Formats: sequence, structure tokens, C-alpha cells
Amino acid sequence: MMDGNRSVIAAACVIVVVGILVGGHLYGRYLSARDSGGRDNAIAQLRAESQKLKRQLDGKSAQATDLDARLKKIQASLNAIMPAQNRYNIQPNQSLVVGDGHLTVGLVGSPSNESVTLDINGKEQSVRAGQIVNVAPDASTNCRVQVQSFDMFSAKLVASCTGATPQ
Repeated sequence: MMDGNRSVIAAACVIVVVGILVGGHLYGRYLSARDSGGRDNAIAQLRAESQKLKRQLDGKSAQATDLDARLKKIQASLNAIMPAQNRYNIQPNQSLVVGDGHLTVGLVGSPSNESVTLDINGKEQSVRAGQIVNVAPDASTNCRVQVQSFDMFSAKLVASCTGATPQ
């Protein structure tokens, strides 16, 4: 009888263990399904929000590009009407009267890779970016011409004179 009780107890233990395993497995699947449903909803919500923010960003970027283009156009118009004091933008084969009327500066040909050729009051000089050319158009006037920068199509100059009244 003891052997019979033992086999019944062993069988009951096996059944309980298998029952716990099956129950645990089913409960785990239930929790996993419940958790993934919430996760899927959160992912869908975040994707929708991400797409909405991307559309807003694209709109703002287009708006910023448009505003930047309008600003550059307005700035160019303003510079054409009122250039910054003593600052000039000169194109190849163009000459300007600068320095309160004391200097005539012309850009001879297109700029090269390293320098530009300026005609300052009839005297041609090769000038690099940042270089300053001092000119004395008369005994009481000292003028400075500096090439700030240049590219293939233009050169930016700063020209000023001191020591005499404007003509």
C-alpha cells in the first residue's frame, strides 16, 4: 500500500508541476499580449506625432528659407540705395569714385586665385585679400584701400580718406 500511495503522490506532484507550468505559461502569454497591445498603441501614437512634427518642421524650414531669401533681397536693395560707409562691392572692369571723392578705384579684369588687380587713381596694383594700400592723392590727404575679400565675380573693398574735407 505504501508503494501505491507513493505512486499516487508522485503522480499528483507531477500533475501539480505540469499544471503550474501550463498555468504559468498561459499567464505569461496573457501578460505579454496585454503589454504588447499597450506598446503597439504607444508606437502608433508616437509615429503619428512624429509625422505631425516632421510636417511642422518641413513647413517651418520652408518658411525660414522663404524669409531668408526675402531678407537677402531686401538687404541687397538697401545696400544698393545706402551702401555701408566706406564699403564697396566692385565688379570686373568697373570703376568707382570712393574715399569722399579723392580716389578712383577700378577692378582690372577678373580676380585671380590669389589676388586682384586694382587701378587706384591710374596706377595698377596687385592686391591680396586683407592687404592695405596707402595712397596720398595730395599733400594733405591720406587714403587707405583694403581688399576685404574677392571671388570670381567681384571684390569687396574698404576705402577711406582722412585729412581733407570732401570735394
